[in-house]
Amino acid sequence: MCYNMAFEKSRIKEFALDYPEYKKALLSINSRVVDLMVPFQKRWYYHPEFKGRYSIKVVLPLLIPELRYYSLDIQEGGTASMIYAQLKWQDKETTEKQRAQLLAYCKMDTLEMVRIYQHLKGL
Repeated sequence: MCYNMAFEKSRIKEFALDYPEYKKALLSINSRVVDLMVPFQKRWYYHPEFKGRYSIKVVLPLLIPELRYYSLDIQEGGTASMIYAQLKWQDKETTEKQRAQLLAYCKMDTLEMVRIYQHLKGL
C-alpha cells in the first residue's frame, strides 16, 4: 500500500535494476501495489478544501489534522530524497543524524498512510 503508486513503482523498478538478484521478487511487488491516492484522485472522496488537489500533504491535514510534519527536520519528499542521496559522502556523525531524521520522516509517512486507510475504511 502506498500513496502515489506511479512514483513507488518506479523506485521498485530502479531497485530491480540495481539488484538483479532480487529482480523477480521486486517486480512481483508492483503487481500487488494498492494506491491510497486513488479515492482522492478520482474524487470518490472530496473536500472543498482540497481545491482540486489530492497530494498527501493536501489530504492529510483535513482528514487527520493532528499529524503534521512541522515538528520534523525533514518535512517533504524532495528533501528526503536529496539527503538520502548525499548520505554516502557525509561524515559518520552527520550520517547518523541525517539517518535518524530520514527514519522519522519515513515513520510519519507510514503512519499517515495507516491513518488515511483507517479513515477510509471507517466510512
